[in-house]
Amino acid sequence: MNLKLHALSLAFEDKRLLSNVDLTITQGDFVVIRGPSGSGKSSLLRLLNRLAEPASGQITIDDTPVSEVEVTGFRRRVGYVQQTPVMVSGTVFDNLTLPFGYASANTDAPSIEALKDLLDGYNLSDVDLDEDAEKLSVGQKQRVALIRTFLTRPEVILCDEPTSALDPDSREIVEAQLRRINREDRTTIILVTHLAFEAQDVVARHFSLGEGRLEEAA
Repeated sequence: MNLKLHALSLAFEDKRLLSNVDLTITQGDFVVIRGPSGSGKSSLLRLLNRLAEPASGQITIDDTPVSEVEVTGFRRRVGYVQQTPVMVSGTVFDNLTLPFGYASANTDAPSIEALKDLLDGYNLSDVDLDEDAEKLSVGQKQRVALIRTFLTRPEVILCDEPTSALDPDSREIVEAQLRRINREDRTTIILVTHLAFEAQDVVARHFSLGEGRLEEAA
């Protein structure tokens, strides 16, 4: 999937968050967007996931205007991990297997043992599958939400500050997993953060967002 933003603008009340933003993202890119709080990073991801509409400009997916693409199919292909993790009422197991209960799901839910292994791999060995997901800490919820998104194997993953509530060890694990699926599966990663990000074993494109302008680092 190739995404293109052309002359994208967005304002909230009297503040212009995005001003004539142009960006081309090809399948397999790893895009890191940094900027201060309130600079429009989260708003940009909401536009990319069709949770908001731009004031002007256009987003295309494989040269087709995103407004002409069926929403459910689009969101199967574009995963979105929000800064404030969303847990549905129920257990951790319910939350991890939620996407596989939809008619649109094209794969079977993983086994209980596979889910336990995933939790262990994300430094969540102290979390039980039958635990109430809404009672988890914010950091635990962030990792459960990431696992849930990874399991559906989308072509693009939008990550909004996915490590903001994590300790250094857990943050390193999550960043390593993002790099791994980008490197091994060619999943496009669009990561917005106010933290430094070490690309290490992937080729990342770094951008800064501020005063409505998106600028790529040299």
